[in-house]
Amino acid sequence: MTPSIYVSCLAAYNNGHLHGKWIECDLGADVIREEIKEVLASSPIPNAEEWAIHDFENFGSFKVEEYSGIDEIAEYADAIKEHGEIIGEIMAWRGCTVDEAIETLQDHYCGEYQSEVDFAEEFTKECGHEVPKWLEYYIDWEAVARDMFINDFHSIEMNGSTHVFHEH
Repeated sequence: MTPSIYVSCLAAYNNGHLHGKWIECDLGADVIREEIKEVLASSPIPNAEEWAIHDFENFGSFKVEEYSGIDEIAEYADAIKEHGEIIGEIMAWRGCTVDEAIETLQDHYCGEYQSEVDFAEEFTKECGHEVPKWLEYYIDWEAVARDMFINDFHSIEMNGSTHVFHEH
């Protein structure tokens, strides 16, 4: 699903006409700008110059505003195309830019799990801490997971999965 924006001609809108177009945003900022020029050139109101974004779709948790920057929109759409909607979730969690979210994904991502508890159990076993079978029944993996996610790990719930990141 391609991130897209609906761009409206404001001159037409202010004169009671709905004139606009859905524009796919993963084609680059220059293509988006050309598409906007086409919307304005085909306006029922002569010499139309102003436009606004009136709708958007497939941007995950990234909020597109009425006057969001085209470069920012194109950059985010490219990141979604390459890395998926997790980029927006990372941006919301970290309060960061697209580049910082990509860096977080590359440097801190531990993987996708069914839950924090599943991660805690798998991580513990993969670290070489062999737990005897008879002892496994006594381990409170929920408590282990809770402690791990207090300072050392962060999870993002998305589409029924738990995406885990290490904090350091």
